[in-house]
Amino acid sequence: MHVVGLDIGGANLKAANTAGIARSEPFAIWRAPGELAARLNSLLARFPRPDLLAMTMTAELADCFATKSEGVAAIIAATVAAADGLPIAVWQTNGEFAKPDEAASNPRQVAAANWQALATWAGRLAPQGNGLLVDIGSTTTDIIPLRDGVPAARGRTDLERLVNHELLYTGFSRTPLCAVAATVSVRGRPCPVAAELFATTLDVYLLLGLIPEDPGDVTTADGRPAMIACAHDRIARMVCCDREEIDLDSARSLAGAFAAAQQAQIAAAIESIASRAAVPFESIVVAGSGARLARKVLCEIQAARNAHLISLVDALAPELAEAACAYAVAVLAAERR
Repeated sequence: MHVVGLDIGGANLKAANTAGIARSEPFAIWRAPGELAARLNSLLARFPRPDLLAMTMTAELADCFATKSEGVAAIIAATVAAADGLPIAVWQTNGEFAKPDEAASNPRQVAAANWQALATWAGRLAPQGNGLLVDIGSTTTDIIPLRDGVPAARGRTDLERLVNHELLYTGFSRTPLCAVAATVSVRGRPCPVAAELFATTLDVYLLLGLIPEDPGDVTTADGRPAMIACAHDRIARMVCCDREEIDLDSARSLAGAFAAAQQAQIAAAIESIASRAAVPFESIVVAGSGARLARKVLCEIQAARNAHLISLVDALAPELAEAACAYAVAVLAAERR
């Protein structure tokens, strides 16, 4: 069976089919929620017509929707409109698929369910013992314990996962730096950072060389390109300065401080989950655009040092790994049909 999977996020649309073709594109749903059906239709047109659409979402949290229920209903309706008569299977946090009308009537089981699809599929890469999935995306980090290849998260909803350290609202590119650290060192003295959207983690990892420059990417804090010179300007403003006060070397030093703070946040969450088990992790699957960051964090965690690290970028093609949740939901739907 040929299935296309859709992962509908608040900032990105991702699609992948069971043949291993994947597409990802930015779409800020909060700016134009009425355009979702057209954008999905355009995205689906880049694939051979499938037998089935499988979908999962996180975009229901976008503040263009008054409630998650409203968001889930709107996203399902847009997908139905884009599907042109194709049957649709909607993934739920209980590990089952539902028809669109059933899913819309149970929004809490549908909202933010993509982590569960990825963990269910990725668990087969760590089929035995105490495992972990660490998925660092552009916006969030999912830390999902695995037991013999099966997701063993304590939380289901975003709230439950936040309080159990299984969801961190910190990511590789979109996180405002004022949410990463309250204070950084400037010229040998602690300096509070500006509580303003001057810069994001994209600027940190541009300056540190973990993200390549992209003059076409203007999804930045100030709308200027994802270039080192612009990142220099943006990060200087985090301490209420500009490039004339903070040179490039100093900007990179600031970037290193923010990176260290973010890595400490992620490490603390992983260590909290590790403390639940009586044994170290045997296998850890790393995924997402921040997979290299995940590897760096894991090297510093005692419970992870002897674990077998499995990278989705190695297990899948890079484009497919970027759309891993979409691929997971497509494969799961095909297997269950």
